Amino acid sequence: MTMADTIDENLPMAAKDTETRDGVSFTNLDQLVFDGAGATKRDLLDYLDGAADRIIPVLRDRPLSVIRVQRDSKPFMQKNLPKYTPEWVERISLWAETSKRDVSYALCNDRPTLLWFANQRAVEYHPTLVRGDRLDRVTHLILDLDPPPPRSGNVGAGKVAFDAAVRVAHLVRQALDDLGLQGAVKTSGAKGVHVFVPIDVGTTTIDDAAAATRAIAARAEGHDPTIATTAFVKDQREGKVFVDSTRVGGATVVAAYSPRARPGLPVSYPVAWDELDSIDPADYTVHTALGSLDGRATRGPVSCPSRSA
Repeated sequence: MTMADTIDENLPMAAKDTETRDGVSFTNLDQLVFDGAGATKRDLLDYLDGAADRIIPVLRDRPLSVIRVQRDSKPFMQKNLPKYTPEWVERISLWAETSKRDVSYALCNDRPTLLWFANQRAVEYHPTLVRGDRLDRVTHLILDLDPPPPRSGNVGAGKVAFDAAVRVAHLVRQALDDLGLQGAVKTSGAKGVHVFVPIDVGTTTIDDAAAATRAIAARAEGHDPTIATTAFVKDQREGKVFVDSTRVGGATVVAAYSPRARPGLPVSYPVAWDELDSIDPADYTVHTALGSLDGRATRGPVSCPSRSA
């Protein structure tokens, strides 16, 4: 199968809105990604193509799960590549203990693969914290800061929730400073914040990484337990921001620069620490994020590599 033979959902090419880029053919470009998306498939494609040099380094060599939105269907997470996947898409086979089978994960290492996923209506990109060549070592610690749900109907409630997550992000940064560590920060693409911390791949086991992540979360909570909590049970969080330290081992996290399958197609966007207090995550969407990238150095997990390859 050649790149030009790949089409959307295996439908005929005739009478469709089509285009070809880098040998990959696209169809139905003027359809909405999903009802209420506020963006077409072309908008999604143009964004991912424009951000390819940013997002591909984040995805490279990492087993990839994606969230796709087929027409007239709810979003779903795809781990196993479908049978019609072109042979030129790189992949890695991993045993899934829960389903007792081998799963063929994509490795999104180049522009044609990213474009092919866009044509398949893959909106969100969730790489693992491990690379395919070192499945026993994570490259980063992840602190996922999840504010409580905003009260429905309140104007600006989403920004209020995000601002709460930002306050706790600064607590995480303080905890990292206490330990002589540095982290990068990005919006989650929803109402939360993600903090990435590079670690020494050569000497840090997955168990060590899990313990370190829990310790950082507990230290951040200790700096101000009135706004931060590590309580896993929602009913015990008392309206505080949850400092989630559970993303370890083979876990995934939405990639920097990845769109999210939400109205407006917001983007998970890396920012500088000194910008965090002044931004609104709603300002970063597939319509606007490329403009924000102009003239900016690469930030976030891309510029925060592991200390030892």
